[in-house]
Amino acid sequence: MKNIITYLCSLFIIGATVCCANNQAANPSSGKPTDITGKTWKLTELNGQPITLTNPKANPYFKLTTADMRYTGHGGCNGVGGTFEIKPEAMRIKFNQGMSTMIACDDLATERAFTQALLTADNYSVNGDTLTLNKARMAPLAKFVLQP
Repeated sequence: MKNIITYLCSLFIIGATVCCANNQAANPSSGKPTDITGKTWKLTELNGQPITLTNPKANPYFKLTTADMRYTGHGGCNGVGGTFEIKPEAMRIKFNQGMSTMIACDDLATERAFTQALLTADNYSVNGDTLTLNKARMAPLAKFVLQP
């Protein structure tokens, strides 16, 4: 009888541990694996296509800063920035029109598509080190990889 009680208690403890671990992985706010702020995100795809750049060193990127709720980055030719709103629990985001410098370059089409993707996005998803910006339930607008 004593062995059965010990066995059942052991099963209960193991079950509770597994349940708590799964709950923490499924709940983004607990371990914050989906926190995209304070990190630099480099563009890798636009509208499902890998980007091709004339100057690969000028890869578009952005960073979100929660202290002032601003985004800053570089479109490949010009600096970009503005304000943003985020609801991490619902994975919703809105980039507001901001400032941009006006320098012409060979990768201007990519920069325009990058900027348009930011302004069009209304939600995001995170899979490991990959951030995807989306509009409603349509195909992804842009994909980014986390920079060290």
